[in-house]
Amino acid sequence: MSNPASKSSERFVIAFTSLYVLAASVFYVQNRNWEFILYVFVVIVAGLLIKNIHSKVHFSTGILWCLSIWGLMHMLGGLIQIPISWPHNGDSTVLYSLWLIPDYFKYDHLVHGYGFGVCTWVCWQVLRPIVTGTHEYVSEIVLAVLAANGLGAFNELIEFFAVLIIPSTNVGGYINTGWDLVFNLIGSLIAACIIWFGKPIDIDLQKN
Repeated sequence: MSNPASKSSERFVIAFTSLYVLAASVFYVQNRNWEFILYVFVVIVAGLLIKNIHSKVHFSTGILWCLSIWGLMHMLGGLIQIPISWPHNGDSTVLYSLWLIPDYFKYDHLVHGYGFGVCTWVCWQVLRPIVTGTHEYVSEIVLAVLAANGLGAFNELIEFFAVLIIPSTNVGGYINTGWDLVFNLIGSLIAACIIWFGKPIDIDLQKN
């Protein structure tokens, strides 16, 4: 968790991510799944943004892999069709609709919790050189949680615009949005606890 990613690790993450994004893109285009084609575009833009930030902040290998796995979970959520007999929410039988705990916890909730937990870790590492110098770990972590949940709210805006632009989506309504935000927060708080009890990342403030 503490060491910046090596160039070889970066290349592996980029290759792995590019491979599944390309495969998912082909599948979505063939099936005319315009909702997830839009999300592929969002993932690509996010990836380029992360690459730019990484060149300045020097994320750890763990962060890069966790971000890539989040993207993979998102792609699989729209790719995989589950058996109709499996518990699922609504009419859609994609993995995103699968109830992991019937009526309480969906695969969608898992992706939100995991993803914005990772975002909290990312935001924390970005904020540390700005906030610290005085070892204000509580302030750093609180700001990271708030920043990650701001990104979560922005994600809900993207889903909202997807509903407006694309005739048929699997986004869900107001209740779905509320639960998405709840699980974003849960994931962020879990990440905050891990950061608090884990060893802080050593950052060379003179590096940049």
